[in-house]
Amino acid sequence: MKDIILIGAGGHAISCIDIIENNINDVFVICGLIDEQKSNKIINNKYKIIGNDNDLKSLKKKFDYAFVAFGHIKKFKLREKMFKNLLSLGYKLPTIISKNAIVSKNTVIGKGTVVMHGVIINSNVNIGDNCIINTHSTIEHDVSIGNNCHIAPGAILNGGAEVEDNCFIGSGSVIKENIKILKNSIIGANIFIKKNTRANELIKK
Repeated sequence: MKDIILIGAGGHAISCIDIIENNINDVFVICGLIDEQKSNKIINNKYKIIGNDNDLKSLKKKFDYAFVAFGHIKKFKLREKMFKNLLSLGYKLPTIISKNAIVSKNTVIGKGTVVMHGVIINSNVNIGDNCIINTHSTIEHDVSIGNNCHIAPGAILNGGAEVEDNCFIGSGSVIKENIKILKNSIIGANIFIKKNTRANELIKK
């Protein structure tokens, strides 16, 4: 068993706690949460907030593992900044996969990425670092997903689709096969994407 601290104490952190607690291999023990404002708040009637961002350097003396457990707050930059900060401090950032996800053995998933309940990931998929593959999303064969991406609940990426770094794919959206979503793009909810996007593009209904 390995001790781990989670960065964030909101709704996404609660979901990550659920996945870690129910991990079939019981790999990690959650030892506390880090939040912007240290408080006496207890999460899930069990986990205390043990510090804020300024405490991460000193906490490294006690904990080897950490995980970014907050979602895309306005922009991906906050998750990316925290991820890089944790690496620079020497923390190890594991890949967290729900036991209720179906993940091909031929898939590669980067460090600090979480795969939530009910996700299906098929063969020859590559997923980068610090991503959120959210509940009941489907990632078909030969898909490529870059770093710092959030694939929201129920999204579908069809075969051969490519999502570059720092992208958000909204809930229920569908990316047609072999389509490229270029970096920093945001796709809103329930949209069918059938042509390549431009970098930094916002698509919404």
